[in-house]
Amino acid sequence: MNRSWFRWKYIVFGCIFLMMGYVIVHNERFLIDSGDPVWKQYEPFKWWLLVHGLVAACALFLGPMQFSDRLRLPYPKLHRVVGRVYVAGVLIGSPIGAFIQYRFDEQVGMSRSFTIATMVDALLWMLTTVIALAFALRGKIQQHRQWMTRSYAVAIVFLEVRMISGIGGWHSFAITETVFWVCLALSLLLADIAIHWQDLWSARSVAARAIPTVRSQGVASANRT
Repeated sequence: MNRSWFRWKYIVFGCIFLMMGYVIVHNERFLIDSGDPVWKQYEPFKWWLLVHGLVAACALFLGPMQFSDRLRLPYPKLHRVVGRVYVAGVLIGSPIGAFIQYRFDEQVGMSRSFTIATMVDALLWMLTTVIALAFALRGKIQQHRQWMTRSYAVAIVFLEVRMISGIGGWHSFAITETVFWVCLALSLLLADIAIHWQDLWSARSVAARAIPTVRSQGVASANRT
């Protein structure tokens, strides 16, 4: 594996874990603190929210393990088990999140367009994950990893929106919805850049090495003439 790509992969996942830490501290602390006063606000749908938060959090935390060759190659059974947990987290957490947005969050002032954005996000997360699973079951590992990359890129939209809105100090529903759409629109593009980055870098390196060779051949040919 290209060392540059190896380093960049772990830098990216390091940033993702930093986002997780930020979101847990600033946005989702109530999930690990039953005494948090925000539970009073969430009382009408607390059990829906608890299930959604726990299974989606499992998917977010376990996702990076699926991209580690150090775990996947020596422990293929663990890789498959973690993968099944990830898929279950996505297929359970996504529709519950969309339901909460439609059934409860609109009642506190969020727009119907925000609900549509949540539904699109949930659909993309489930669809990319199911396609990744289908390729894995057929033994097409390269395509499986590519679609898992797209799946996880959609997953971290949840983190990106909260971190960008928090750092920017933007707490209105309208601005948050705009940030949401931008992150969702860019998620698959950034995933494909990540998928093909190693190929692009390798092609650039080959081209760079080829130029001196061509020049030296041209000089040698000129000397012979």
